[in-house]
Amino acid sequence: MMLADTIARQGNWLFRWRSYVLLGFIPLGIYAISYPEPIEALFGDVADYAWEIGCILIAFMGLGIRAMVVGQTPAGTSGRNTHGQVAEVLNTTGLYSVTRNPLYLGNAVIYMAIALFTQSGLFVLVMGLFLVIYLERIIAAEEAFLAQKFGTPYREWTERTPVFLPDFSLWRPASLPFSLRNVLKREYSGFFAIIAAVTLIDYAHEAFGEGETLLGLTWAAFFLAGAVIYVTLRGLKKHSRVLHVEGR
Repeated sequence: MMLADTIARQGNWLFRWRSYVLLGFIPLGIYAISYPEPIEALFGDVADYAWEIGCILIAFMGLGIRAMVVGQTPAGTSGRNTHGQVAEVLNTTGLYSVTRNPLYLGNAVIYMAIALFTQSGLFVLVMGLFLVIYLERIIAAEEAFLAQKFGTPYREWTERTPVFLPDFSLWRPASLPFSLRNVLKREYSGFFAIIAAVTLIDYAHEAFGEGETLLGLTWAAFFLAGAVIYVTLRGLKKHSRVLHVEGR
């Protein structure tokens, strides 16, 4: 089997199980958050707060990238399917005009922001190396599928569009108007995952590293607000058509 075929095969496996692959980081994560926060220890509370806020903002920037894509794509594309590749149409406008993989770009920004939030250089390094290998294989698998399905139009698009890092000089407006309802319907779980992850990491740092067993009021309010939004949007998606958008 050629190397390209091997990489694509591995990518298909990673694509199917991508929701669980990151669970392998739990042991390293536990190690990373079992120590006091080094920025707080070296530079004080203000620097630590600034670092945490910065990491959270970067994570939500990554979610914003995903939202821009999801809000302007039709049904049958850019989904959360796990059993195989799905693409009813070829997206080449909006963020897809400046990078071929804007959703993975958004995911990478989120994952690296959360890794930075741990304040563990080892965790950041391992996460960065993992993303290079992981995304290379998933993208290779998707490209093989799309090239087979769409042929020449897809190959022409790949020739002018960067695979990952965007080139905004290539920008073309999206073919569909932005739909906030579609974003709320499809991205509420990612929104809450960011809030839950940073809350858990901060609490673990305080509990295991500094002996503080109570969650701070600000963090408790942050988590509760995120949980309320999550439950509300999930309920609307599962039990109503409030967030339904025809053709999305």
